[in-house]
Amino acid sequence: MIRLKLPNSYFEEHDDIIRLVWRRTLIADYEKKELERAIKRKFRISPEIKVEEGYLIINTDNEEVEKFVAFFIQNYLGDRLRNRFTRRKIVYIHEGMNVPLLGYNAFGLIDRGTNLIQVRGSTGCNLSCIFCSVDEGPYSRTRNLDFVVDVDYLMKWFDWVAKEKGKGLEAHLDAQGEPLLYPYIVELVQELRSHPHVSVISMQSNGVLLDEKLVEELAEAGLDRVNLSIHSLDPEKAKMLMGMKNYDLNHVLEMAEALVNAGIDVLIAPVIIFGINDNEAEAFIEFARRIGAGKRWPALGFQNYVPYKFGRNPVIAKPVPFKEFYEWLRMLEEKTGMRPLVLKPHHFGMHPRPFIPLAFKRGEVVKAEVVLPGRMEGEMLAKARNRLIQVINTQAKVGDKIKVRIVRTRHGIYVGTQV
Repeated sequence: MIRLKLPNSYFEEHDDIIRLVWRRTLIADYEKKELERAIKRKFRISPEIKVEEGYLIINTDNEEVEKFVAFFIQNYLGDRLRNRFTRRKIVYIHEGMNVPLLGYNAFGLIDRGTNLIQVRGSTGCNLSCIFCSVDEGPYSRTRNLDFVVDVDYLMKWFDWVAKEKGKGLEAHLDAQGEPLLYPYIVELVQELRSHPHVSVISMQSNGVLLDEKLVEELAEAGLDRVNLSIHSLDPEKAKMLMGMKNYDLNHVLEMAEALVNAGIDVLIAPVIIFGINDNEAEAFIEFARRIGAGKRWPALGFQNYVPYKFGRNPVIAKPVPFKEFYEWLRMLEEKTGMRPLVLKPHHFGMHPRPFIPLAFKRGEVVKAEVVLPGRMEGEMLAKARNRLIQVINTQAKVGDKIKVRIVRTRHGIYVGTQV
């Protein structure tokens, strides 16, 4: 009897499908019959295959079968890899692909002219918040593909950016979605903690994928702060806002407290939709006080709901001008004594730093090579001058050499149209 389990993974059985769950957030499916046929062709035997307690059980004592099945599964892993939560195909980006990690806003690194560098190792989300600015999650209607960047390759680019930006950096782990979907999140924090240019490591999260073990691992790795997205303290309203019927608010609240107890600072970050959850502001403040959030940084970061062109903009959400929003925050400060609620960069130790020089000028036409499909219909990713360019409204294919007119360069994120 063979009991097979691959590193950082476990198996599940779904009817006639054997599913490999790799590093919690990625999956690959194999038909039970195809595994049985492969074994039969190779060894002229027909063993029974099943899953028990995360192990793949193969009814044979032939050790060569174990080696063969492990090789078979790993050999086809790249083609079958999908995001466990969005079910979208994964493109795994590694050094051998020579894909630049500056220029695109969905993965890689983003420099917005401060000492904070956004670090995006993956795309995708486990929730489908009804106000999501990028239409992420399992119910997305626009996102067709997910990416994962190899941690060593991500750190190679971060090292170059850090040397350009100088010491005293904050590495902020965020995503177009949920950063905890990144399969190497603990290793990434460890690598950043040992980097001589990094002073603070922070992360956005909705908290759903946290558990006691992962909280301890992140604390030991050196994570300093989590900006925790909690949008209601009412379980049913929270499910509605998060767009998921199985959203467990109590678990997230427990994890908020676990983070604080582990020595990781917490900032509660609700998106406020007036008429929906603004009446919970004082309850958020009380919760933050009770768990001891905000020891080194502000305890709360209320955000004003803003509609976005490619986001989900529910009918119930009525935007409020920022002037009114800030007046509301100042009123809360006076009423509750919780300060600061009107947040400024200096509250987080952020200050201006020179941008990494732009590789392109707006309006410029450049020759570029298409290297990856994009995340949306009609979008491809091209590279030129060691930067990525999001090419929109194009029918180009990977490998094509095209001319691109640069239409956006803000914060070193490049968008272009094919000429």
